[in-house]
Amino acid sequence: MTHLTANATHSARYHILHETHYDYGGSVSLSHQMLHLSPRACDWQQVHSHHCEISPAPDWQRDAQDAFGNPVRWLGFETPHEKLGIKAEMDVEVFSHAPQFALSDSIPWDTLQQRLCYQGKAPLPDDLNAKQFLFESTFVRIKHEFCDFGAHCFTPGKPVLEATQALMETIFSEFTFDPEATTVATPVLEVLEKKRGVCQDFAHLMLACLRSQGIPARYMSGYLLTHPPAGQKRLIGADASHAWIAVYAPNEGGQDWVEFDPTNNLLPDTQHITLSWGRDFNDVSPLRGVILGGNSHEPEVAVTVMPHDEWLAR
Repeated sequence: MTHLTANATHSARYHILHETHYDYGGSVSLSHQMLHLSPRACDWQQVHSHHCEISPAPDWQRDAQDAFGNPVRWLGFETPHEKLGIKAEMDVEVFSHAPQFALSDSIPWDTLQQRLCYQGKAPLPDDLNAKQFLFESTFVRIKHEFCDFGAHCFTPGKPVLEATQALMETIFSEFTFDPEATTVATPVLEVLEKKRGVCQDFAHLMLACLRSQGIPARYMSGYLLTHPPAGQKRLIGADASHAWIAVYAPNEGGQDWVEFDPTNNLLPDTQHITLSWGRDFNDVSPLRGVILGGNSHEPEVAVTVMPHDEWLAR
């Protein structure tokens, strides 16, 4: 559980439009889909409204929460169809939640590592919850290569948040953002070797380095406000989903999870809008499912993130 008192005097409100279109190039007789397209309400984020339009209309749908507490919607299409369109529109306010304490005041990383090892007694509830983000997952491996890459950041006794910041800065300085270098399925060891990728790759790499050191960390999925060039209007549909990480750093101030964005080398605050969190991208993919039939399965995705006042005045 994250214990955090958000700064109610410092917030940003956004209108987000996330559109996904599939043209299957043939008839699909059966389709079951899982959507992570509902923003997560949490201590630092308020969801003012959320609406999802689906075409064709599903034969059935169900809203619930997944294993990590994220809102999720399951859809079933049992009538033949050749296209699928999903338009998610949301109004979200994000409150300031960057750490209000010095990173040097966080628990030493090796003390936390030992604290989370099995000690023959029941762990603290928050520690137990954090341990689900300590192990390998579909896209995150625990390997000595990741320990070696981040070893200079994790010197004995170094505060965990200082070590995590040093790791983030290393990834930012040594890796190149290149949307042509990887795909969703590119192994994280290959990302480490090529030193190129996108936000999802850098998040997976940072998670692999942290978990390989015995530090729990989770994958954050959502959006980031971008700014058009000076003098130009914001382009509708030109944004994209974003990924960053949160590391477990229990402290007396009550903020147990602190976020880091290795793609931009910063600690997220009001400019990052959270959709979901999990162990990696596989847990929180905006749209995933299975179909029977069709010839092409590649979606067209358009995302627009806009300040709420700007959206109203458009």
